[in-house]
Formats: sequence, C-alpha cells, structure tokens
Amino acid sequence: MNKDLLGVSDLTKGEIEEIFCKTDELKSKPDKFSRALQGKSLGLIFQKPSNRTRVSFEVGIAQLGGYAVYLGPDEIKLGVREEIRDVARTLSKYLDCIVARTFSHNDVVELARYSSIPVINGLSDLTHPCQGLSDLYTIREKIGHLKGLKIAYVGDGNNVLHSLLLGCSIIGVNISIATPKGYEPDKEIFHQALEKSKKSGACIKFSHKPEVVVHDSHVIYTDVWTSMGQEKERDKRLKAFKGFQVGLKLLSKARKDCLVMHCLPAHRGEEITDEVIEGRHSIVWDQAENRLHVQKAILLKLLK
Repeated sequence: MNKDLLGVSDLTKGEIEEIFCKTDELKSKPDKFSRALQGKSLGLIFQKPSNRTRVSFEVGIAQLGGYAVYLGPDEIKLGVREEIRDVARTLSKYLDCIVARTFSHNDVVELARYSSIPVINGLSDLTHPCQGLSDLYTIREKIGHLKGLKIAYVGDGNNVLHSLLLGCSIIGVNISIATPKGYEPDKEIFHQALEKSKKSGACIKFSHKPEVVVHDSHVIYTDVWTSMGQEKERDKRLKAFKGFQVGLKLLSKARKDCLVMHCLPAHRGEEITDEVIEGRHSIVWDQAENRLHVQKAILLKLLK
C-alpha cells in the first residue's frame, strides 16, 4: 500500500478486500485492538466543518489506543498563514498521521508530497475515499457480497460519486449513474473507472434519467444537490435537479429488496424524502456507523 490514502484509486482490489476483512475483525473483536496504536498521534487538519469525519476519526484513534489533535480552519489556515510544504514538514516532526479535509484536492496532494508521515484524504473537492470505502463495506455487510451487484447513483457528479465509482470499478460492482445535464462526474475520473472496469468486469452506465438507472438495482445512492462551498448555486441547482429526488415513486422502480444510502448530511425534502430515509429500505445509519470501523482499519494498515 502507498504511504498515503488520497483516493480509492490508490488501492488495489486486494488491499480493499484486506481493509474490509480487518474491519470485520475490528467490529467483532474490538477489545483485541484497544492498544494496537497505543501512543500514536493523529492530526486532523480541517478547512471545512465536519460531523462524521471528525468524530469517527477522533473516536477511532482513541479506541485503538492513540489520540487526536484537532486543527480547525482558524488554526492552521493551510496555504494562507503558512505554506503547505512548511506545515507538512513541521507536523511530520510531531505527529504519526494526518487526516486532511480540504476544499482543493491539490492541497491534500501537496501536503502528502512534503509529509514524511501518512496523509489520509478526509474529503476534498475531488474525492472522498473513506466515505466510498465505508459505503462499499456496508453494502457487502448487508447483502453478503459485492460481485455482480448493481448500484444506482442518482444526483450530483461530486466527490462522493467519484470515490464510489472508482471503488466499484476496482472491485467489480456494477454502477449506473444519473445526473442532470451539466452535473456529470469528472471526465478524467470516469475514464479512469472505465479502464479499471475492464479488469474487474464491472459494468458502468450513465444516463440523465433516474428512472432508467434505478431499474433492477440492489442499492440506490444519493447525496445533497448543493455541497459546502456551492451555496451561491443553490437556486440554480434546485431547478436543475428537479425530478432527481429519491422518493417512494422512484424507489418503486427498483428491486423490492433495494437498499437506500445517503452519505449525510441530508437535505430532507430535496434529494431524498423523509419517508424514504426513515423507511425500511434505508441503511443510512449503518452506513454512517461504518465510517468509524473502516477508518480504524485504514489507520491500522497505514500505521502498522
């Protein structure tokens, strides 16, 4: 495995499976790992507010015997108060690992380039690898396997989709994507996924019609239409995404046992209805919980 985890594409199929197997062990025998990273320090450099990413990493490192240092937007001011390369070299002297949650993906890349310690991408504008890996683990946990399943993603072609798309293409999970025109996934990442799918056998399809992609799907996945930093586009996006809401009508076109996922936070009444996220098909809360367990497996893999 590479020194860092900046994107799902940094991992091989075997490494992803290894992380998932370690996650199984962490969930079934948590006490076995209570001192696995004793004394290890984890720095959290966050340019954006966070619920799941911050709490899951802070609790995760503590459950492994280590501790976290939170460095919020007003403390480091990455690349503003101090050059990123200087921050990377300094923190490498104090810490054992860094989680960076940034606006620009290039900031994470530069931080990793100059750090002598592992850097984990806790979210950037391009990818969200910890989310994507946790999502695929959750599907595997709920259904029992991943190979041959069909995931339907309905919504914005954003960082969450990018990580999910790459993960599916590496493992061999079929994924069908529906976005409004002008909100498609990054072309380079889409092409990268297509190339990886040739080896894994994953089938990747794209459409602008949600009802088409959800047909016969095992999982329907959605995310907010307006992410952090896009607030000025909100009105424009609400118009563009009309018809892309995951509600009972759209859900009825999928398999009867279809699971519904959302990475949270959710804007209920926009990309997903309250009755769906609270309904029997939803595995959103299990999905959120597994961020903790998968990230513990990632920390073990990088620091052991």
